[in-house]
Amino acid sequence: MKGDALDPKGLIMESYNIEGITIEECRSIFVDWALSVPVDADTASSIQTLIERYAAHGPNHPMTLVLNEGLLPEAPRGRRGGRAARFAS
Repeated sequence: MKGDALDPKGLIMESYNIEGITIEECRSIFVDWALSVPVDADTASSIQTLIERYAAHGPNHPMTLVLNEGLLPEAPRGRRGGRAARFAS
Protein backbone atom coordinates (compact mmCIF):
# COMPACT_ATOMS: atom_id res chain seq x y z
CA MET A 1 0.00 0.00 0.00
CA LYS A 2 1.33 3.43 -0.91
CA GLY A 3 1.19 6.36 1.44
CA ASP A 4 1.68 10.05 0.81
CA ALA A 5 4.57 12.52 0.70
CA LEU A 6 5.03 12.30 4.48
CA ASP A 7 4.91 8.51 4.63
CA PRO A 8 5.63 7.42 1.04
CA LYS A 9 5.76 3.69 1.74
CA GLY A 10 2.83 3.82 4.16
CA LEU A 11 5.04 2.28 6.85
CA ILE A 12 3.83 4.36 9.77
CA MET A 13 0.19 4.02 8.74
CA GLU A 14 0.47 0.25 8.41
CA SER A 15 2.20 -0.11 11.77
CA TYR A 16 -0.97 1.15 13.44
CA ASN A 17 -2.94 -1.60 11.68
CA ILE A 18 -0.73 -4.48 12.83
CA GLU A 19 -2.35 -6.26 15.76
CA GLY A 20 0.09 -7.04 18.58
CA ILE A 21 3.02 -5.13 17.08
CA THR A 22 5.90 -4.68 19.54
CA ILE A 23 7.89 -1.55 20.30
CA GLU A 24 10.98 -3.20 18.81
CA GLU A 25 9.14 -3.80 15.55
CA CYS A 26 7.93 -0.19 15.61
CA ARG A 27 11.48 1.05 16.10
CA SER A 28 12.59 -1.00 13.11
CA ILE A 29 9.76 0.45 11.00
CA PHE A 30 10.64 3.96 12.22
CA VAL A 31 14.28 3.52 11.16
CA ASP A 32 13.14 2.35 7.72
CA TRP A 33 10.88 5.41 7.49
CA ALA A 34 13.63 7.76 8.70
CA LEU A 35 16.07 6.44 6.10
CA SER A 36 13.58 7.35 3.36
CA VAL A 37 13.14 10.95 4.57
CA PRO A 38 14.92 13.43 2.26
CA VAL A 39 18.11 14.87 3.77
CA ASP A 40 16.81 18.43 3.61
CA ALA A 41 13.44 17.62 5.22
CA ASP A 42 12.46 18.93 8.64
CA THR A 43 12.29 15.55 10.32
CA ALA A 44 10.95 16.85 13.64
CA SER A 45 8.08 18.59 11.85
CA SER A 46 7.34 15.42 9.89
CA ILE A 47 7.29 13.33 13.06
CA GLN A 48 5.01 15.84 14.77
CA THR A 49 2.60 15.70 11.82
CA LEU A 50 2.59 11.90 11.95
CA ILE A 51 1.81 12.02 15.67
CA GLU A 52 -1.08 14.42 15.03
CA ARG A 53 -2.34 12.18 12.25
CA TYR A 54 -2.21 8.80 13.97
CA ALA A 55 -1.78 9.12 17.74
CA ALA A 56 -5.43 9.97 18.39
CA HIS A 57 -6.32 6.50 17.04
CA GLY A 58 -3.75 4.82 19.28
CA PRO A 59 -2.38 7.04 22.05
CA ASN A 60 -0.84 4.01 23.80
CA HIS A 61 0.25 2.28 20.58
CA PRO A 62 3.94 1.36 20.46
CA MET A 63 4.43 3.45 17.29
CA THR A 64 3.09 6.52 19.11
CA LEU A 65 5.73 5.94 21.77
CA VAL A 66 8.44 5.55 19.13
CA LEU A 67 7.37 8.69 17.30
CA ASN A 68 7.49 10.64 20.56
CA GLU A 69 10.97 9.24 21.21
CA GLY A 70 11.94 10.53 17.78
CA LEU A 71 11.23 14.07 18.98
CA LEU A 72 13.57 13.81 21.97
CA PRO A 73 16.90 15.62 21.68
CA GLU A 74 19.79 13.48 20.54
CA ALA A 75 21.95 12.09 23.33
CA PRO A 76 25.38 13.67 23.55
CA ARG A 77 28.07 11.75 21.75
CA GLY A 78 31.62 11.41 22.84
CA ARG A 79 34.14 9.09 24.28
CA ARG A 80 32.54 6.21 26.11
CA GLY A 81 35.61 4.79 27.78
CA GLY A 82 38.39 2.47 26.81
CA ARG A 83 41.93 1.99 28.03
CA ALA A 84 42.90 5.66 27.87
CA ALA A 85 39.92 6.66 30.03
CA ARG A 86 40.79 4.07 32.68
CA PHE A 87 44.38 5.30 32.98
CA ALA A 88 43.72 9.05 32.81
CA SER A 89 45.37 11.13 35.50
